[in-house]
Amino acid sequence: MRMERGAVMGADLTGKVVLLTGATGDIGVAYTMALTGQGANVVATDLDGFSETGREIAEKATAQGAGQAVFAGCDITSDEDLQRVVDLAGDRFGGLDCLVNNAAIYRTLGPKRTLTELTNDEWDLVLRVNVRGCWQSIRAVAPAMRERGGGRIVNIASVVSRTGAAGFAHYVASKAAVEGLTRAAARELGPEGIAVNAVSPGLVDDAASRDINDANYLERMKTTRSVPRSMEPEDLVGAVVWLCGDGSGFVTGQTIVVDGGGVFV
Repeated sequence: MRMERGAVMGADLTGKVVLLTGATGDIGVAYTMALTGQGANVVATDLDGFSETGREIAEKATAQGAGQAVFAGCDITSDEDLQRVVDLAGDRFGGLDCLVNNAAIYRTLGPKRTLTELTNDEWDLVLRVNVRGCWQSIRAVAPAMRERGGGRIVNIASVVSRTGAAGFAHYVASKAAVEGLTRAAARELGPEGIAVNAVSPGLVDDAASRDINDANYLERMKTTRSVPRSMEPEDLVGAVVWLCGDGSGFVTGQTIVVDGGGVFV
């Protein structure tokens, strides 16, 4: 059997309602297309500045998928914005079953900066969005999932929390915190039927990674993997879709590494 990109098997999400944050980047687009392709109705969100792109993505996903998608602007550090998109999921699709916590500061990290070069403001911004925003999103969706008798939360971490990445200490720390938050939330929400897991991607060859890494580095990364090829956004969708589905209900508090066998856990 070949290791195909984006292959999703046995993951019927018909009738499920998914809130997806960070929907307009290459990875967010892949999630939107895969989720609607499996029958889910998706409230795809991102910052207001990406609204035009977001609406185009939602229209394309609706046209090509078995489910529907609608875009809404949302800052995940705003409780008001989060409540508005949770309400939208209820008004438009009747409730909320899944959260895919994909929004994070990554593409705009800028050039590498050592621990001693980083400023307090730079550190606080990344932690505020990548960690606090993740927690705020979980807090916002939990009541709606309780009303449905349970749900699924998928946080997006990163293998850099295990390998380290010189020059990006704030990002590395934020993604390690996401894994810890995942385990804490799984303990708290499990009795209510809400499973909380994380997907930890390797370095994806997408526009965001190409903005902050040189081409030679992306090429060298291939040689570190057991499956020695570039990693595309579509490589992530199988794990995310499965974790949103009924078949993963007894899996919680776990981090699934998707990186072609570069890191073994």
